[in-house]
Amino acid sequence: QVQVVESGGGLVQPGGSLRLSCAVSIPFFTINVVGWYRQAQGKERELVASITGGLSTNYADSVKGRFTISRNNAKNTVDLQMNSLRSEDTAVYYCNAAARGVRDGVLRQYWGQGTQVTVSS
Repeated sequence: QVQVVESGGGLVQPGGSLRLSCAVSIPFFTINVVGWYRQAQGKERELVASITGGLSTNYADSVKGRFTISRNNAKNTVDLQMNSLRSEDTAVYYCNAAARGVRDGVLRQYWGQGTQVTVSS
């Protein structure tokens, strides 16, 4: 059973921090990349940060130096530590796992349900 489940969203004041967690379970697939995306109201979904199986990371320019993506092997999660949050960080944050099927070798994308992050005073 495929599971991509986000948690950790909420309301935080500007300058505050949140830690999002993405629990990924995709049986019979090799996960190549896990990314955190966000979609603000009225805007397109954008990549925030990603991490590969080799632990290479990538960040959007708008979050560099503030956000950190990491993998927690013990919990089988990919986490996004968000510091120095700004109002413009307000969005629904989605976890995406790009995984290749071990049987057919086809790369597929799996999305979580999203978690709301609101940065407001």
